[in-house]
Amino acid sequence: MEYKHFSHPHNLTIHRAYELSNQVNCSGCEFPCDNTTTTIHACHQCNFFLHDHCANAGRYIKHPCHKPHPLILLPYPTYAGSTFMCNACGRPGKSFSYCCAMCEFDLHVGCAMLPLSVTHRDHEHELGLYYGVQVVPRRGSNIDQECCNICKSVLEGRQMAYCCQSCEFNVHTACATTEVVPGLYQDDSTEAVVGQGGGNVVEVELTEEELARLFVEMKIQMMAQSMATLGNIK
Repeated sequence: MEYKHFSHPHNLTIHRAYELSNQVNCSGCEFPCDNTTTTIHACHQCNFFLHDHCANAGRYIKHPCHKPHPLILLPYPTYAGSTFMCNACGRPGKSFSYCCAMCEFDLHVGCAMLPLSVTHRDHEHELGLYYGVQVVPRRGSNIDQECCNICKSVLEGRQMAYCCQSCEFNVHTACATTEVVPGLYQDDSTEAVVGQGGGNVVEVELTEEELARLFVEMKIQMMAQSMATLGNIK
């Protein structure tokens, strides 16, 4: 069986991972395709492979951690350095991303599919997914940084975190879970409320032309904002 993916010029064939002779990495998320039950979409002549959830990721989503603008799925970063920093996990990426060009807000495909609430063995309450953890002043401390309650490293303000609002228990997304939930929040209704983190992720069907136009408009607005800022500095 073959099908065409927007990110690649050739048709992709569908396999199970165990049918491939060598272990390969997904060209979308850059993680290994090592689950023997997982469907893999492959172009062997280009050494191009996609996990099933990366191949079927929606082209356009509204994410509750970035409510002002939609996020568009891009096959590669458009920044000058040809890389992006994920606003969920904080790690760099060179392949697929959900991007808001106006805000320079980017997510790995897998990070855009993180559940809005999780449980963790180190905490008794459910943790909700939030963006921009606030620093809570603590008595006797002059530290103006918030640290992960699991790994003890700093929680950056421009990254997502799983938080318990009542207990001030905050952790990195990667410390909280490795779960990826493809399509869990795809819903035609914007009224649904999913998870403790609030809001929902809604996939919207747009044509290739509409997506291209939307992305160009966002880039133009971003450039205009940058020029206006430079003008104010002068």
